[in-house]
Amino acid sequence: MTPGSNIPLSAVRVAVDVAAPVRLDVSGLLLTADGKVRSDDDFIFYNQPSGPGVTYRAGGGSAPDAIVVDTTAVPPGIEKIVVTASPDAAGQTFQGVEPTATVRNADDGTALATFTPPQLGGETALVVIEIYRRNGAWKARAVGQGYANGLAGIATDFGVSVEEPAAPAATPVPAAAAPVAPVAAPVDPRIAPPAPAAPPAPPAAPPAAAGKINLDKGRVNLQKNQTVSLVKGGAPLLSKVKMGLGWEPAFRGKDIDLDASVIAYGPNRNHLDSCYFGKLTILNGAIKHSGDNLTGEGAGDDEVIVVDLGRIPAEATGLVFTVNSFTGQKFNEVAKAYCRLIDAASGEELVRFDLTGAEPQTGVMMAKLIKQFTGEWEMTAMGEFVKSRTVRGMVKPAAKSL
Repeated sequence: MTPGSNIPLSAVRVAVDVAAPVRLDVSGLLLTADGKVRSDDDFIFYNQPSGPGVTYRAGGGSAPDAIVVDTTAVPPGIEKIVVTASPDAAGQTFQGVEPTATVRNADDGTALATFTPPQLGGETALVVIEIYRRNGAWKARAVGQGYANGLAGIATDFGVSVEEPAAPAATPVPAAAAPVAPVAAPVDPRIAPPAPAAPPAPPAAPPAAAGKINLDKGRVNLQKNQTVSLVKGGAPLLSKVKMGLGWEPAFRGKDIDLDASVIAYGPNRNHLDSCYFGKLTILNGAIKHSGDNLTGEGAGDDEVIVVDLGRIPAEATGLVFTVNSFTGQKFNEVAKAYCRLIDAASGEELVRFDLTGAEPQTGVMMAKLIKQFTGEWEMTAMGEFVKSRTVRGMVKPAAKSL
């Protein structure tokens, strides 16, 4: 799904889970036609796990938390249920974190739709999905609205009471900000208000990717999990790029045979194709591989993958670049592994990621390119090690990283 899109629900009981590389807290709010809760009892989370027709389901650490909606049990006055998510760690933002919401049939677990909100940055909470009633039928809509002031901002927007500390005498409270009449409710530690010295910021505007790095200032050196938007001056910069991958043996005189590959995925993390030494061209020529380097010796890139962004078919929205050791050598036997993004027209190096720290594994996911709903592409440094000697073994772990 893309922001604003909707689907009819084919199941009367649905579960919305939200997965990410970090632990997330997931909540649900039951809203009336005016977009507000009836009382704080309509705020469903881990300390208040059930309400009329809506329950919170903990993942137990092995699965993402979820909000389950039984549409047959939702009261007539409730028009929608919004599902929210926020990082569990205090102060953590969604910068470099790509949460994915999955709407499922709650009875058999079948996935009905997935949604990954694009262009996230300094937001600390999100309205991810809403389940809503329209002309007697139930639908799901992708939202992706970010808030810079956490669940406190979401809660107060929808009418949940948040205990306010006594305001400093010198700080008047504007009439427009008068709090909603309090209703007794369990206290959620995640929406405890900040200290008076640091008042909450206004909600982050959806298009603004706070803290997002772009190419306005030239070449970018990425750290692990950082993301760069491949735009300059607000406009897409590139039509064709090269991803160069290089490495050297950690021990002089010892060859090391690694294989660089790129795996292409669709919007539902479905595997489309893989480009590697055994298949040098995929997606009708939009992606081409330079061929296999058997030793890692020599200066410069060991293997190059050319990506014609303008020719990538619409169904391909994610590319994951990987390196594998087919002969079984581990990455602690590799030195100076890196990947770099190059403008194919000018030869200019735009983005570089040097892999620091190695693990005794045979595969590594170096970077990914993700197409946003605006049409622009973003590159994220990964550096995630996997036990796999071939690109085939990278397909499932790479899909989970999208």
